[in-house]
Amino acid sequence: MIAQVTTVTASKVALSTASVFPERTPDAFETAARLGYDAIEIMVTADPVSQDAAVLRKLSEYHAIPVVAIHAPNLLFTQRVWGRDPWTKLERSRDLAAALGARVVVVHPPFRWQREYAREFESGLKKMAGQPDVAFAVENLYPLVRGETEVAAYAPHWNPVEIDCPHATLDVSHAAVSASDVLEMAKSLGSRLAHVHLGDGTKPGLPDEHLVPGRGTQPCAELLSWLVSTGYQGYVVLEVSTHRVSTLAERQADLAESLAFARRYLAGNGEPVDALGAG
Repeated sequence: MIAQVTTVTASKVALSTASVFPERTPDAFETAARLGYDAIEIMVTADPVSQDAAVLRKLSEYHAIPVVAIHAPNLLFTQRVWGRDPWTKLERSRDLAAALGARVVVVHPPFRWQREYAREFESGLKKMAGQPDVAFAVENLYPLVRGETEVAAYAPHWNPVEIDCPHATLDVSHAAVSASDVLEMAKSLGSRLAHVHLGDGTKPGLPDEHLVPGRGTQPCAELLSWLVSTGYQGYVVLEVSTHRVSTLAERQADLAESLAFARRYLAGNGEPVDALGAG
């Protein structure tokens, strides 16, 4: 029997299409609707549906699930999606977001080998931020380690706290990989924090686990309670890895558990907020 979450709250909880991989974009809409997610984030990949505004709009309308964010194709495995030029990828992501009514485009910092893009990244994002209705939110990644040497794979930095950008996405699983204090990172971002990717992790260094929240060592509950205490207005997006499960029922159960966890703490039914401090 497929698990279901039927509790309805005012919490804004979305599902990333990446969470149903290796299933495809239409399956993510069906899962989000079945489990009771409030919205969906589209990871743009080589899947043609993830790039097609008309098809995505039909899926959104059919399932009554709004698209609230677009994850630009900045990953290594999507480097050929929408061509090689990184600014073209961001422009097309913005156009897709605008066509679907999404307010956030999730952006990765440039790879260090993208030298010209890296040099222009901060100033370019500021120019694009002047266009209304879509926020380009730079996501925290992590340094890479080769032996005992830390390798700077991203420029100007892997951490948006250190980047002069108007908006940021905070990814909890990535914070685990970089051994960052995710609560301190959230507080440092302040009003720039526009978007949250919720997942869990157990240790510094790769692999990037994206566990169901509560199954790792990250302060997922505390972060959600802190967001409530500060009046955070963005979405919390479940970006968890389910590609190792053996059945559809297991995937549905993991995503139902993830939603229930997020709803519990966003509704104030978990750790006391006043013990965390909102500063």
